[in-house]
Amino acid sequence: MRPFARLLNMLFTGWTLARAGVLAPTRPDKIVRTLILLKRWGPTPASGYAISAMRDPDRPAVHDDRGTVSFRELHEETNAFARGLRELGVGEGDGIAILCRDHAGFVRSSVAASKLGAPLLLLNTSFAGPQIAEVCEREQPRVLIYDEEFIPLCAQAAAGRHTVIAWHDGPSSFTTIDDLVATGDRSNLSPPRDRGRVVILTSGTTGSPKGASRHQPRSLDPAAALFSRIPLRARQPTLIASPLFHSWGYGHFTLGLALSSTLILHRRFEPEQVLASIERHRVSALVAVPLMLQRILELGPDTIHSYDTSSLRVIAVSGSSLPGELALRVMDAFGEVLYNLYGSTEVAWASIASPRQLRAAPGTAGTPPHGTRLRLFDEQDRELRGPGRTGRIFVSNEMVMDGYTTGDGKTVLDGLFATGDVGHIDEEGRLFVSGRDDEMIVSGGENVFPREVEDLLADHPEVADVAVVGVDDHEYGQRLRAFVVLETDANLDADGVRAHVRENLARFKVPRDVLFVEELPRTATGKVVKRELDHS
Repeated sequence: MRPFARLLNMLFTGWTLARAGVLAPTRPDKIVRTLILLKRWGPTPASGYAISAMRDPDRPAVHDDRGTVSFRELHEETNAFARGLRELGVGEGDGIAILCRDHAGFVRSSVAASKLGAPLLLLNTSFAGPQIAEVCEREQPRVLIYDEEFIPLCAQAAAGRHTVIAWHDGPSSFTTIDDLVATGDRSNLSPPRDRGRVVILTSGTTGSPKGASRHQPRSLDPAAALFSRIPLRARQPTLIASPLFHSWGYGHFTLGLALSSTLILHRRFEPEQVLASIERHRVSALVAVPLMLQRILELGPDTIHSYDTSSLRVIAVSGSSLPGELALRVMDAFGEVLYNLYGSTEVAWASIASPRQLRAAPGTAGTPPHGTRLRLFDEQDRELRGPGRTGRIFVSNEMVMDGYTTGDGKTVLDGLFATGDVGHIDEEGRLFVSGRDDEMIVSGGENVFPREVEDLLADHPEVADVAVVGVDDHEYGQRLRAFVVLETDANLDADGVRAHVRENLARFKVPRDVLFVEELPRTATGKVVKRELDHS
């Protein structure tokens, strides 16, 4: 980066962080100590909680289903926990795997790993036992930290490894986080030489999950980029409903470090409990995935309005596609506070849609934030310019992953990384995502993206959920098959589904097959697991 551009970027970051309250006025000695901690530890979970413990020691850091822990308590407890992990043989470069639901134990584990410089592997709580064992065999963590409920699932993966129980409902015969904290030295540690990295697993909706390895942020620039587009503010309660093991939930955990946010966590998502927590804790930001918002709206206006949600300034959503109709309903219920981030495990983020953009163009993924480049390329790797042209989406920013731990290669063009999606940009510069590149089918010589049909059917008042896939067809090469979940008391039949598509889209986009199902298989973040649908 050239000197003048570097100066402009520094000014942008400083101004944005000041507006977000990160650089709030404080005592000169605390400013000096903050700068020293950032210099020594970098912008990591370790420094985030050390700084907050120094500036606001008694303010709540995490509130979960078991209670509240302050910033000072969490900082000191993770010092002791880190030393306990070191005694189990964890050093710099030795991995730690976490299989936890959303609670303070997940936070303690992440911060302790950061203090040791240990790579962190985030395991999906929806994995089956063999899948957990497969990933652990590939990634080779030294220690496995998991909730008591996952003991049977982790039996194979735990063989030959040290294990620590994070959440338990009674006395445990296993070593627990509480045991290591109770016996450990709570004094401050020295920074590791390596700040560590985080391995987040891809969703694996179409195949085995791969590990996307990402370094810790090198600066506060990425945080400033997001704060400039999503108005998160310092020292405000944030309810993270999205799973912390997912890049969206973990990303907001790390953003909360810069903001000194009080994190509100629940081990399981319950729609009405979310509303109750917003009212009780005067939550400023709710972090969720689209399916969670759908479940909240299903409570009905009477239940929703029985809770005071006026404190909400931000509903930040990502993790799967946000149908335009759902976005409008959420804003009608909660106000103009919805922000939709489009990204992936590999690229972190690509674009962000504001409430104004979602109102003007429902279904848009928005525009790239500061420091992010987004371009479209055709199948011959030629850049596509001008509105309305559909191509493969490529992105570059500071948080793009370092690589796959499986050794798979990255698809890179002109320094930008492929998201695996295709889309187009309209006349206003707004991105629209058509769907996955590998989901496009060719039916009778026409290119068809299932997502366009899914979005249309999702807006139908009698459709509760829908997924569309391509299947082989001896006459047309491929055809569409729709899996539809109906609303209660709906009268829609297969002919009605096809007629609705025919009235709104081209004839070659009408699904030949329409199957009605009770529910769709989904990941914890709401993505449909299409490999589990009937493609025969």
